[in-house]
Amino acid sequence: MRDMADLIAETYALGAGPWTMTPVTRGALGQIWKLSGGGSAWAVKELLFGCDEEQVRREAALRQAAEELGIASPRLLPDRQGAYVSHLPRPSGESHIKLYDWIDGTRADTSDPGLLDWFGRTMALLHRAGEGESRLPSSWYERCPGDAEWHELHTKVARAGLPWADALGHFITTSATELAHWITPSDPADLVTSHLDLQPQNVLVTPAGPVLLDWDNAGSASAERELARALYVWSGGDKGNVEAGARVARAYRDAGGRAAVHGPHSFSMLFATDLNYVYVQAECAIDPTVTAAQREFASGQVVAALGRVPDLAVVSRLSGAVEGSWR
Repeated sequence: MRDMADLIAETYALGAGPWTMTPVTRGALGQIWKLSGGGSAWAVKELLFGCDEEQVRREAALRQAAEELGIASPRLLPDRQGAYVSHLPRPSGESHIKLYDWIDGTRADTSDPGLLDWFGRTMALLHRAGEGESRLPSSWYERCPGDAEWHELHTKVARAGLPWADALGHFITTSATELAHWITPSDPADLVTSHLDLQPQNVLVTPAGPVLLDWDNAGSASAERELARALYVWSGGDKGNVEAGARVARAYRDAGGRAAVHGPHSFSMLFATDLNYVYVQAECAIDPTVTAAQREFASGQVVAALGRVPDLAVVSRLSGAVEGSWR
């Protein structure tokens, strides 16, 4: 990786080095590397499935607006030409690269009341920073596969002999059908530009305070639905720590947050993204045009996602507790 490290350092005018790159973690869309040299470090995000450069411009603009309201996040650094995405050659083809400040910190502890308060306030500020959005949200957040699409996918998965084919079939006839009922288009009057991936794993706690990472998904969303999805995730998902969710909701409200949760319909974004994630990862797991490593990663993601599908009963309890906290 030394040649790649040197090329990135040259592209971003980081200095002479020597430079090293070490792998950190792999996500659904890309690989994170740590680029080190001269006593400094940066986070390199290598996007494995291409890049929407207009999306990256929205990310940069939202991150800047949020910073002006006091939300700490790693800087997204431009290259020598002022671009936030660089196109670099790799043996397997062109890579799309983004470069950020490296942040040292500890994982977010969702049992910490102070952190829950911070997150609620931060989400309220994000929704203030993103006011005035007029674009409709991506279909990723607004719709899910239909019966025919699920049936065709399941047939291909079963034919490929993947060990989770039966589990996928059961999911399609139970959870996917139940949750799809609650997925509807957003109210255009409720739209904001926001982060769209407000999970605890995207927060690092530093000596200076929490830092919000991973702004790649920034775009249009319903404030109500992003709030509901975040409350579910920060309350432990199906573990159902409704007290944590209610605390986040109160902090959001007290900081002037514009949205409120009103029953399972508010969780439409949660249901859509979870169903779509299972679908696209299952598609990738049987895709002959991607690498074997990518198919293996996708297969593992399907198994993990099937194990954490939202339980409508838990969602209803959380919704009731959160609504009660606002009365």
